Amino acid sequence: MQTDTIKTSAGDLVIHFLGHSSLMMSWGGKIIHSDPVSGEADYKNLPGADILLVSHDHYDHLDLPAVALLKKFSTKIVGNLDVAKQIPETIVLKNGDTKTVDGLPIEAVPAYNIVHMMAPGKPYHPRGVGNGYVVTFGSKRVYLAGDTENIPEMRNLQNIDIAFLPMNLPYTMTPEMVAEAARMFMPKVLYPYHQGDTDMSRIVALLKDEKGIDVRIRKMK
Repeated sequence: MQTDTIKTSAGDLVIHFLGHSSLMMSWGGKIIHSDPVSGEADYKNLPGADILLVSHDHYDHLDLPAVALLKKFSTKIVGNLDVAKQIPETIVLKNGDTKTVDGLPIEAVPAYNIVHMMAPGKPYHPRGVGNGYVVTFGSKRVYLAGDTENIPEMRNLQNIDIAFLPMNLPYTMTPEMVAEAARMFMPKVLYPYHQGDTDMSRIVALLKDEKGIDVRIRKMK
């Protein structure tokens, strides 16, 4: 598994790239898992979660067997209302909510489609349902976008150090949409994730002149 280490004011943040939207982060003695799915990692051999973030209830983001392997007595699970229907002890955050969980400030932000639809008037991800999360690790703010397009609310994001933006069709964004999204809030580091079969060289080319954005490609199919 690939890992990156990010320096923060309160120790190193180590990001483990598992696959698709599944990440494991370690910081301050805590293990944070996001959108765990059994097909992306061997969770029985990974540390259990102190905090588990779930963006929404689609099968490739919420996998109950993976949650069961990661869940400890003390695990805090954060998700939306649909996640809570399957995991009753979920700490429910709606778009716009902020809560400090085990010392980590977590903001739930909108994640939805405007363009891509499963049928006319039926977006793959309706507005007001799924969450993206901004998590503050000491001095670093990390944006986990969930399943979304380049929505207007991204202009409200401030001081994002690290952003994970989804890039595959038809469910999320094209490389062009990811580039536009990144220009809205200018993260210092951009990791495309939820990649599918997207040509990663395209986003690198689109943002090559944005010197303030470090585009890092990791294996996150």
